[in-house]
Amino acid sequence: MPNQRQLAILSYLLDFGRDLEESWDVPRAISLAGLAEHLGVVRSALHPPLKSLESAGLVSSRSAHVIGAPRRRKVYHLTEAGRKLALERASRTKKSRGRSVGPLPDPITLHGRDETVSSICSGLSEGTNYLIEGLPGIGKTSIATAVSRSLLDDGWLVRWATCQTDSDSSSIARMWLGARAPSSKDAIAARVDSKRTLLVLDEAQQSHERHVGGIQEILESCSNTTAVVMTVTRAPNPFPDISGFESIRLEGLDPTLARQLLPEEMEDQQAMEVCEAMDGHPLGIKLWSPDDELPGSGAVQEYVESQVLRRLSQSGTSSLDELSLSPLPLEVREMLEPDGAEELDESAILRWAGPLVEPHHLVRNVRRAALSDGGAEDLHSKLADMWSDRSGPRARRMEAHHRLESSTEIDPAWLAESIEEIVGEDSASAAVVLQQAISANPDEGLFELAADIALERGESKVASGYIDSMSEGPRKDLRSAWLARSEGEWDLAEEIEASAISRLEPEDRVRAEVSSLVRKYDDRLPGTDSGTIAKNLISGADSVSLSDLGSEDRELASLALDMLRHSLALEGGNLEEASRTRDAIEGRMGSDDPRIPALDLRSRLSAGAEGEAFLDEALEAAKSHIESSNDPLDKLRTMHMSLEACSEPPKWLVEAHSDFDLDSLRESLAPHRRAIAHWWYWRGVVLREERLSSWREAIVRLRSSGCGNAARDLTRKLSREL
Repeated sequence: MPNQRQLAILSYLLDFGRDLEESWDVPRAISLAGLAEHLGVVRSALHPPLKSLESAGLVSSRSAHVIGAPRRRKVYHLTEAGRKLALERASRTKKSRGRSVGPLPDPITLHGRDETVSSICSGLSEGTNYLIEGLPGIGKTSIATAVSRSLLDDGWLVRWATCQTDSDSSSIARMWLGARAPSSKDAIAARVDSKRTLLVLDEAQQSHERHVGGIQEILESCSNTTAVVMTVTRAPNPFPDISGFESIRLEGLDPTLARQLLPEEMEDQQAMEVCEAMDGHPLGIKLWSPDDELPGSGAVQEYVESQVLRRLSQSGTSSLDELSLSPLPLEVREMLEPDGAEELDESAILRWAGPLVEPHHLVRNVRRAALSDGGAEDLHSKLADMWSDRSGPRARRMEAHHRLESSTEIDPAWLAESIEEIVGEDSASAAVVLQQAISANPDEGLFELAADIALERGESKVASGYIDSMSEGPRKDLRSAWLARSEGEWDLAEEIEASAISRLEPEDRVRAEVSSLVRKYDDRLPGTDSGTIAKNLISGADSVSLSDLGSEDRELASLALDMLRHSLALEGGNLEEASRTRDAIEGRMGSDDPRIPALDLRSRLSAGAEGEAFLDEALEAAKSHIESSNDPLDKLRTMHMSLEACSEPPKWLVEAHSDFDLDSLRESLAPHRRAIAHWWYWRGVVLREERLSSWREAIVRLRSSGCGNAARDLTRKLSREL
């Protein structure tokens, strides 16, 4: 009969199907490294039990390509006899009755922490929120995983999120809730508010200072719901003034318990010496090699520097340096110095998340501290050059980081262009790069860009700080007006904006006037009487002077104003004016422009509101347009026009709206931001069970889009609902 460790191996391998036995690419989880990490022991502790299992015909091994690894490795599979034995034991094992969302780590075997896990589970069940702190490698994530798995067995819902440098409240919400997650703290709290629900935020210390405040806000908001929150962080805690959490500081394992991490065949005296020298630090024990000198008590970091790093080859050191200086985990194939990755993995230095890899933070921190300023700057410069040859937002984000950390002077225009590319993919990453850039070079243009991104993200406090740092003038005042609107000071905002626009150069003034008119048109909820607004907007459009513009800019401005006039004419039932402006628009764009069918469709939907037969035909035309359009903004606007035109939307329209890919829109563009805000409004209309969280999200997004009136009206509407 297999012993306990052998049975644990069989049970673990049972999770991997027979299809892997012939696969070329296999997960790292079935390699020796993956087995050791799951079982929570040093790799050498698995050699005897695996050998015995192979001899007994319960396990087979072969060489295969491990996903993410640079070369083939030995991997393990259950034989038919091994699978039969594992299945027999699994039938007697308690099955999980709960459900998890997010990147919850695989189950692990935890040694010496049973009492801690039990205590935390009891506290969570009683409504206590926990902040778990400790040194890197002390076992914080392992404990959080064990707690989560225990609650899952009891039927809980576990929502797990793991922080990286660029993580913000939105990315955490997406891990907790999925792709359709809101981003504002109140909306997130409303969505997670449920009994027997655990929210986990792991690696909280990884969050950049730019996003710490926003993350703390959602943690505190969620801690005040019926769900409970467990935050895991390396000391020092990035949220020193967080409220509503009980702190638990983890220390090393008792040496007698830490002994379980080492090979059973190892002499007890030697094993205890290792455990005592490492103060029961789990990662320190796993990094230990028999050839190493043992450190003095409490000197794990010194041990890593003097022993673990010293035994690395030049290639291993080069790979470690690159990974240590990277702002984000990397794929091995992305690295400038990939040759040493295998050695680092064999030395238990690396952490894997799918194909992405980074050093254990204890090792990374020690290596960063050991690198000289000059050596680090030179490597940053080399890495920047490497990423400069690659395309895409990720490459620009990595290049910008390394350039800013090198000693080379950066072209502000290149930096601004790079940030614009990054923000189209991930505004949280762009915000971090901007913060880093401003710390190195407080340039006026960077303050402008940072303020814009903060305003687009609805971060009023952050935006206010950047605006205060700008030079006095109309450009600063325009952003102050935007900030005032987002904070509900609409009259003040209009006053500041009007003054700022009047002081702009002609081209900038016309651009700002047109933009302001379009925003005011969008600043209302569907179904709102636009009579008074329409008169003011028509008057405003007629007063815009285009004479100072060049021919190209004049054509663009005229087109934008005619599009506005066409919309206002349709809403006011002025078919003659609608027809005139439609012809003028076609004259400028050409009859084959894809925007012309959208204009005609809007006319049909407006006419359809006056009769069921007309409406049915218009909706069929809308459906065809939505299915064929390649423009995501046009597609979503058509959905919203269709929803507004009918009292009872057809099933296909509700499904199309629900399935719409919000990531296809760019939140750096004002029309896109406003369309996203309205998507959340309509989601609350068609999905009543999500109305509270959806409308709370819509309110925040409307404010950050400059639509204060719409936000105010929706707030009143939501209050009546409650």
